[in-house]
Amino acid sequence: MEHDLPGAGEHVLLAGLGNPGPRYAGNRHNAGFMVLDELAARIGGKFKAHKAGAEVLEGQLAGRKVVLAKPRSFMNLSGGPVVGTARFFKIAPDGVVVVHDELDVPYGSVRLKFGGGDNGHNGLRSITKSLGTKDYYRVRFGVGRPPGRMDAADFVLKDFSTVERRELALNVDRCADAVEELIGRGLTAAQNAFHGD
Repeated sequence: MEHDLPGAGEHVLLAGLGNPGPRYAGNRHNAGFMVLDELAARIGGKFKAHKAGAEVLEGQLAGRKVVLAKPRSFMNLSGGPVVGTARFFKIAPDGVVVVHDELDVPYGSVRLKFGGGDNGHNGLRSITKSLGTKDYYRVRFGVGRPPGRMDAADFVLKDFSTVERRELALNVDRCADAVEELIGRGLTAAQNAFHGD
């Protein structure tokens, strides 16, 4: 399958989405940051401020050279820092993997895809606009739909519930595993491994 393994170049960019600062740290919208923190722990490194406008860490995962990036901008402005980091490290769009929260995926599930729309996600919309293409990888951390009539925008800016938090570390870990599977073995292998739930 074409576009099965991210990035033909030297590096793969793993960009996690979220909002900066302690106020947002536990929000559903910050699932991407949580997964990137787990990947950083696996590398054994610390994020450092980069001129592209992101916290960046270089290392190796699944036998690949990777650049981890957490934009220092707010979610709806993620595109600038992600694209700035990609350009700095000479990474083409098909070497970009974006890890983000997804309302249309049940909590605890992980979905992976290449390309497609933004599904109302402001971070993805910003990245697609800045990259000038939809053709990049997405690893979607399921946060489920809001209960009752709660607005989706309010829901993603709330922390995970007490019940959800019991499984949160496990789910973050699983999503990080999916990222490693994607960059190490390709999209089809990762989908086969993680889409069964």
